[in-house]
Amino acid sequence: MDEAEIRRQVDMIAQGLQAKDPGCLKNLYATDIVSFDIEPPLQSVGMEAKLKNWAPVFAFFESVTYDVRELTLTVGDDVAFGHAFARLSGTLKDGTAMSGMWVRVTYCFRKIDGTWLITHDQVSVPLDIASGKGAVDLEP
Repeated sequence: MDEAEIRRQVDMIAQGLQAKDPGCLKNLYATDIVSFDIEPPLQSVGMEAKLKNWAPVFAFFESVTYDVRELTLTVGDDVAFGHAFARLSGTLKDGTAMSGMWVRVTYCFRKIDGTWLITHDQVSVPLDIASGKGAVDLEP
């Protein structure tokens, strides 16, 4: 039952992004979330900082798709973690279709007052050490 609830929480990220609804996203994160997101800064702390990281999605996209693949979870009584591949894509406000890129994402959850909330997330791309650039053309 807990694993199913956590999977619904991850599905709600996609639904909130597709609906361009920051309020939906706000319900998924702990107030003190620590996020290592794909864009700067290196670390964001707190729900408002996390929502600020999502703001460009709402500003630049006319329509949004957020795919999550291969979500694997380990669930305890009040702490859980998982990892997956995710891709943000869609149509920009100028009509340009953007296929996005696959990233690696790690989620950490705590059961707070009976609800599973994301307390930490980390998004990354593999690094090509020789060039110093992210390898953004990989697919799961």
